[in-house]
Amino acid sequence: MKRPTFFEGVAVAVAASVFGAALFGALATVFAGGAVLRVLIAGIGLAYVLYLLTRSRERVGRVTVLTAWLALAGATWFVAPPLPLYVVAHVGMIWLIRSLYFYASALSALADLGLTGVSLAAAVWAGIYSHSLFLSIWCFFLVQALFVGIPASWRRNRNRASDPNDEDRFECAHRVAEVALRRLSSVR
Repeated sequence: MKRPTFFEGVAVAVAASVFGAALFGALATVFAGGAVLRVLIAGIGLAYVLYLLTRSRERVGRVTVLTAWLALAGATWFVAPPLPLYVVAHVGMIWLIRSLYFYASALSALADLGLTGVSLAAAVWAGIYSHSLFLSIWCFFLVQALFVGIPASWRRNRNRASDPNDEDRFECAHRVAEVALRRLSSVR
């Protein structure tokens, strides 16, 4: 499985925006707007988590992560915090799952946390100035699509000669190559 691409993230942003805005428009006429927003946040969050899990190379713990996400989503629904805190809880869960499944270093996970904060700020900004749920969802997931640019692990470039493990590996490979050359030369 290949790592997701930016254009795949844009497609997810379009799908989430269209689906979210259409469903909100249909359900807001029948139910209260706040309840519909909470259902949409949880539903779109679940769909995005499922997308992340299907695109991850890691195979371990998927059922556990999905169960934990559902439990936390249910708990936030039951506790019913104010809507901004509800959004932050779901966005935090998305960040945590992405950090667990796509990054190998804490620095990469922190960079993703910054990206998640920027995406949330972009969504709030779009919602305040346009009063459009479609644009708010679009901006959030469009910025989220940039996570593919964060490297899985940031390590300092080290001088290979200074790492004793690299020397051991080289020496071992060198000895194996010499043995193979001796065998080839003795065959004649």
